[in-house]
Amino acid sequence: MKIVIKNGRVINPATGLDDKLDLVLQDGFIATIDHNIHPKDGDTVIDATGCLVLPGLIDMHVHFREPDREDVETIIGGSQIAAKSGFTSVCTMPNTKPVIDNQALVRFIIMEAAKGPINVFPAATITKGAKGEEISEMGELVKGGAVAFTDDGRPVMSSIVMRRALEYARMFNVPILSHAEDTLLADEGLMNEGLNSTRLGLKGIPCEAEEVMVSRDILLTRLTGGRLHFCHISSAGSVELIRRAKKDGIKITCETAPHYFSITDDIIEEKMSMAKMNPPVRTEEHRKGIIEGLRDGTIDCIATDHAPHSPSEKMQEMEYAPFGIIGLETAVPLIITELVRNNNFSYIDAFSKVTCNPAAILNLDRGTIAVGAHGDITIINPDKKILIDKNFIKSRCKNTPFMGMELYGSVEYTLCNGKIVYSRV
Repeated sequence: MKIVIKNGRVINPATGLDDKLDLVLQDGFIATIDHNIHPKDGDTVIDATGCLVLPGLIDMHVHFREPDREDVETIIGGSQIAAKSGFTSVCTMPNTKPVIDNQALVRFIIMEAAKGPINVFPAATITKGAKGEEISEMGELVKGGAVAFTDDGRPVMSSIVMRRALEYARMFNVPILSHAEDTLLADEGLMNEGLNSTRLGLKGIPCEAEEVMVSRDILLTRLTGGRLHFCHISSAGSVELIRRAKKDGIKITCETAPHYFSITDDIIEEKMSMAKMNPPVRTEEHRKGIIEGLRDGTIDCIATDHAPHSPSEKMQEMEYAPFGIIGLETAVPLIITELVRNNNFSYIDAFSKVTCNPAAILNLDRGTIAVGAHGDITIINPDKKILIDKNFIKSRCKNTPFMGMELYGSVEYTLCNGKIVYSRV
């Protein structure tokens, strides 16, 4: 059976393609790209009139909580939410219980994901037990299917351990994903340190807690020649440090999350723990710095840092509620609304951050539209308004500061490996 996608505006950031074209998907791959393709009897036809036809979106930073917290989210459940959100590939973080630091657990993730609708690529821990002390068995983990290494949720505080990690990972051509935080400087803060934290009487996290570790890891990457990727950059100062390092030829990449270019710490007074994440959302100055970093290419990717928590966990006082918000379902609407509509990003520039760029960083053969490429396609109506409410959010957990907001950008279809895995209608 063939699937014919007609009348859509095909956007392929990998090649700069932006044209009204039809696609044919067959046997899991893209078979034909042309104008005015005529379907045959028996073909499944998707009318993409008024819609963007994009490579399947890639989120290189999600938390699906399995093993251990299946009450909050599972690999299959998270994959279904990703499909609904337009994502055909995700990279799962290893800070589960137990952490993903051995080959058997990597293979468990892959085997569970095979039952779901999308591609799941696991990251493994940099250090055994994510304790920051002894390097994980990277060779065995790569053989098992790990595509990156990170102790996300915990920084590697030891410079010598981080140096060794960069050196070992270089042998396997996989990136180290850095959770850039000086925990001593962060000092158990709850939100961005500044006027709002003072006014609310909440302990703050200075932006320097991120910037100090960004500086250190840039220097260690220069020393080792390794491949380093910074997770969830939130600070304008970090963007500037990374910008300078890239100009100096240091092999680093980075991501930010939609909340860092969409909201500021002004929202904390209203949303409280529903807007508590680490690193925290910061001031308007930092939000604008993130947008400029995305615009000039300093920031390579947008990743959701999707982090489900149960209502009983999040509906506590700020001091006791865990860090993290869900992000998959609001990602496309925030990209369309904040970057394209409010800041005049082209579709190619905006969606390169969730297609070809993360694919290149993680060495994935995904993120493009071409004859012979995998049949991973996302179809979005960029002009359709959506209300972020409990009817829209299908995630098991609802911990998002965007509840009640009206945004633009509706995912209409998601196709993975040539199959329709989500249809809005």
